[in-house]
Amino acid sequence: MNDAPHDGTPPAGRGPARDRDAEGRARSNRPRDGLGRPLPRGAPGVARQPEGVRRSAEQTLTEAQRLIDDGMPFHAHEVLEDRWKTGPAGERDLWRAMAQLAVGLTHAARGNSRGAAALLDRAARGLAPYAGDAPYGIDAAGLVRWVAHQDPALTPPPPLFAPPSAT
Repeated sequence: MNDAPHDGTPPAGRGPARDRDAEGRARSNRPRDGLGRPLPRGAPGVARQPEGVRRSAEQTLTEAQRLIDDGMPFHAHEVLEDRWKTGPAGERDLWRAMAQLAVGLTHAARGNSRGAAALLDRAARGLAPYAGDAPYGIDAAGLVRWVAHQDPALTPPPPLFAPPSAT
């Protein structure tokens, strides 16, 4: 039987109350490191990406690439996940695959090669239908090739997309 009140406050002697969002869902407010791992309360952490931000595809890709380049693939996944969940319905499979790619990179950076392989394989399967003509300059074919031929723990992926040239 669960005797914890609905506000997340446990009975006496069972530890601190869980963090909750405005709807009452459990949400951790603990600081996180650059790979998204929770740190002890009060420890300095990396600023988290705000959730539910509506960005254009180009803004999403630019921010995700910056975060990956800065060694923060977990945070890139948050940005890509926002596009997956708030973008056009017809593009959801593409953005889910992109988010899975970032999660795979996160697992690789954390030393979880098994998790990395599983997520990167899932991402490659999701990106494969876009390999011939991916929107927004996404290098779906290059990303699928990278997953198939590289050890994700050793070699960084190619750029996610080709940004529009300024000329």
